[in-house]
Order: sequence, then C-alpha cells, then structure tokens
Amino acid sequence: MTTQKLGIIMHGVTGRMGMNQHLIRSIVAIRNQGGVVLSNGDKVMPDPVLIGRNAEKIEALAKAHNINRFGTDLDKALANKDDTVFFDAGTTQMRPTLLAKAIHAGKHVYCEKPIATNLNEAVEIARLAQKSGIKHGAVQDKLFLPGLRKLDMLRRSGFFGRMLSVRIEFGYWVFEGDLQPIQRPSWNYRSEDGGGIILDMVCHWRYVLDNLFGEVQSVSCLGATHIPKRWDEADKPYDCTADDAAYATFELKGHQGEKVIAQVNSSWATRVNREDLVTFHVDGTHGSAVAGLTACKAQGRVNTPRPVWNPDVKQTMNFHDQWQDVPDTQVYDNGFKIQWEHFIRHIVENEPYRWTLAEGAKGVQLVESALQSWKERRWIDVAPLKF
Repeated sequence: MTTQKLGIIMHGVTGRMGMNQHLIRSIVAIRNQGGVVLSNGDKVMPDPVLIGRNAEKIEALAKAHNINRFGTDLDKALANKDDTVFFDAGTTQMRPTLLAKAIHAGKHVYCEKPIATNLNEAVEIARLAQKSGIKHGAVQDKLFLPGLRKLDMLRRSGFFGRMLSVRIEFGYWVFEGDLQPIQRPSWNYRSEDGGGIILDMVCHWRYVLDNLFGEVQSVSCLGATHIPKRWDEADKPYDCTADDAAYATFELKGHQGEKVIAQVNSSWATRVNREDLVTFHVDGTHGSAVAGLTACKAQGRVNTPRPVWNPDVKQTMNFHDQWQDVPDTQVYDNGFKIQWEHFIRHIVENEPYRWTLAEGAKGVQLVESALQSWKERRWIDVAPLKF
C-alpha cells in the first residue's frame, strides 16, 4: 500500500463556508484520517496550499491547522506543476474568471456554487472545462445530507409508489443588525455584490429536485425584499437591493415519467416553527416522508390514519406521533467531505463523477428562469442545456 500526495490550491477559504466545511471538516479531516482510500487500497493525501488576499488571515488559518503552505500570490500557485487541483470558495462574481485562469493553467477545478452569476458565464466555463479535458466539479452538498440520503433510499425502494408532490421549507430569521449582531454577511442583501436568496438557493434546489424527485420542466417564482434596511459589519445602515425571500412552484418530470409538483419556500425573514431549518415533505400514492438535515420519518399507505375534520371539537390526534423514524443504519460523514473524497478518487483513479460544472450550470439556468418568472409574472419553461 502506498500513499501519494495531491496538491490542491484552495482559494477563498477564509470565509465561513470555505473555512468550516471545505477546509476544516473536509480537507483537514481527510488528512487527519490518513487520506482518501482508493479501490486498490492505496491512499491519496491532500497537500493544500491556502491562497487569499489577507496575508495575516491566511497565515493564521494555515498554522491553526498544521498547513505549511500558504500565500497571497495566486498566479505563483497556479504555476506550480505539483499542485494539480484548484478549488474556489470565494465570491461568485469572481468565480468564472478564476476557474478559467486555473483551467488554462491545466488544473482540475472544483468550486462552490453558484458557479457564476449568469447563465452565459456558467455555460462558457462548463464548455471550457469540457473542451480542455481537465476534470471538474461543482459542490452539490445537500445530496449527501443524511436526511436526503434516507429520502433517496425510500425512493429507490419504491416506498412512495407514484410520487405526487414535494414541499420544501427553508429559512430562518437573519438579524437586521440594529438590535442583534448579523449572522450572515451584508453582501448577501446587495444584488450588486452578488447577493439574493434566489441566486443563493435556487441552484441548490435544482440539483436536489433533479436528482431526488424529477427533472425540472418549468418554474413559477415570486421574490421579495421583505426587510428593506439592514446594518452591515461596521454597524452602518444600508438599503437592501437583493431579494431575501422566494416563493416558487416547479413542475417536474418524475423518474417514472410522472408529473411531480414541487413547492419551495426560501426565506431569510421567517421564524422557524418546524423540526429543522430545512424540511422536505414528499407525498406519494403508497407513502409519504418528511426529512430534515439528518432525520427522516415516514408514513406508509397501510398505516395512514383517518383524521376527521371538525372545527367545533379540539383535535385529539397527535399527528407527529403517527410517523415512524427511518433509522440510522450507518455512520453518516460530513456531506462536503464525502463529495471531496468522490472528487479526489475521480481525479486519481477516474471514478465516475456526475456533479460537474455542467450540473452547476443547470443551477444557474434555474436561477435565471426564476428571476425571469418573477419579473414577468409568468411560468417559465426550462429547456435542456447543451454543452
């Protein structure tokens, strides 16, 4: 058994998502476990170099996690032939340019989503990656959540029968900043800086819907800026120019050819009264299920109760108790880490890998369709993308 190094340029990992999910809980965790195991028993050890604009932040982060290589010169990092992978978790607006630079330097590329702020750039960078022959991927982390993996197991088992509908509720209250400190960066609420919940979340819903419930055929979406004024990191007030909520309906072509209706509410201006920050309620002819980030419960056709509608009598049924938990039959690792391991195996031993930049472009396509629907107040058909 041998262990080989894989040089990875990690850009934009001083931000919350890049640092916590990709660096600490993925690459550092993989290093601590001794690397990624290949099919023949050999191992691959990630050898990251952290690149960022703030020299002090990047040095402190590297030293905190026993990473010897760091710096601020991206061009120098891209010129190093020993580093064969480029990863980006920086701003969406800069991403297509950075990915193109890395691709031209001959690097395999992996990045956060959205892969671009508009469809033209997303398609161009996906086509460039395909024509260049490098390996490429876009983060689609929610597919690896324990709750959604349980939902997928139910689907593959035939539990739902003919799938009918999906209801997704996502969101929580993001503090405005005047009374309590903000817990999301202020750029999220400025469209000129790449903010907006439609851009941020609809690209997630594309890969979740396509993979688990059915291919998206059309969308009707209404966006809103419920909170018009917020306070930034310096406690200064600013006007919000981006949407902070979206209410969308999608028509899907199910895996068995059936029509599935998906209703998806996304909001940073809602207070949570459900079991998780995001819940997925799936109804089918033979059964229903509700999943959160980790848990999933189900109710089959044969144990569906018979409630009675009577507004004059207090409800005696406890509906929550009428569902059964889908048990944890395995240890569920961090979803970001799982996809990193898939991508590393894809690079080193050509393991099949479907979460490419083309899939990322589909997410941007649905974002633009949702924005168009909101603007024009009508249904928008979502045509297949060609690369």
